[in-house]
Amino acid sequence: MHGSARALAQLGIVLLAALALLSLLLVATGHAVGPALTALVRGAFGSSYAITSATIVRMIPLGFAGLAVSLAFRAGMLNIGAEGQLLMGAAAAAALAVPLASAPAAVGIPLLLTGGAVAGAAWAAVAALLRLRFGVLEVISTIMLNFVAQYLTGWLVRGPLQEPTRVNPQSASLASALQLPVLLEGTRLHVGVLLLLLLAFATWWWLSQTASGFRVRAVGMNEAAARSAGDVAVGRTIAGAFVLSGLLAGLGGAVEYTGITYALYENFTPGYGYTAIAVALLARLHPVGVLGTALLFGALEAGANAMQRDAGVPSVVVSVVEAVLILLIVGADRWSGRLSARAEAAT
Repeated sequence: MHGSARALAQLGIVLLAALALLSLLLVATGHAVGPALTALVRGAFGSSYAITSATIVRMIPLGFAGLAVSLAFRAGMLNIGAEGQLLMGAAAAAALAVPLASAPAAVGIPLLLTGGAVAGAAWAAVAALLRLRFGVLEVISTIMLNFVAQYLTGWLVRGPLQEPTRVNPQSASLASALQLPVLLEGTRLHVGVLLLLLLAFATWWWLSQTASGFRVRAVGMNEAAARSAGDVAVGRTIAGAFVLSGLLAGLGGAVEYTGITYALYENFTPGYGYTAIAVALLARLHPVGVLGTALLFGALEAGANAMQRDAGVPSVVVSVVEAVLILLIVGADRWSGRLSARAEAAT
């Protein structure tokens, strides 16, 4: 069986297992399976508005964060910090929105997105520096930085960035001229989805067709071998990939701020950066594959809201399924690895 066929088979098995688990959880919690699953599908794909304004809208930040995680993982760096990097991107965009409030869209929007991307890259650079200079595991540092970003955001929306009335813990509303243009009138679908598509294909091309992309893949596959080759600056490659990873996540935060929320607040992200780990793993770290898995998880989250609203099923049930998906994906990869090792040993 070819690699792509095997990947599709594993994806099908994982999805069937997730559906079975969801059904079991619904039964265990005393909910009717049929109405709940119907509400799930209806909420994600039941109408053109549900697709464009719920599923795809959630796909966008998941896609940016998924690209960030997949790029870092391809370089052998376990970036668990996409959540914090996304938050810092949104916070930087919100901070820049104050002095740029009267700027024209052609100037203001690119500056907001650039500021968010730079903030995300800088946040990731902290973890990269800790790894390379002091040997701190990036898993630990990025998780800690997530909490720092969360509390920093809380301080910002209660302090320097709080809206003028000082009543609500959020920033002032973004000027309409600085909001991302809507693609379809009457929906929430914005041009951020086009930027996501562009970056996904650009990342795939860079990794597969350029020398620097090859170095990233080489370091990720075997850091020791890449180091012994002599032509690969391992430390610089790792740091560069990690900073680029943070840039993508930070850009995702800025896109969410300028395209959907139009304000920064404490619970700005419902855990997009953490869900992005499952998005990247299910896509097998393929940048274009991230688009499909981000759409899947966007549909799950949109359907979970509808399931809670229409069938009275707590949305946390879907969160449990998403968590189990990660375990199933990791288990499937380990199982495939063992089968491949046995096959090679037999020959």
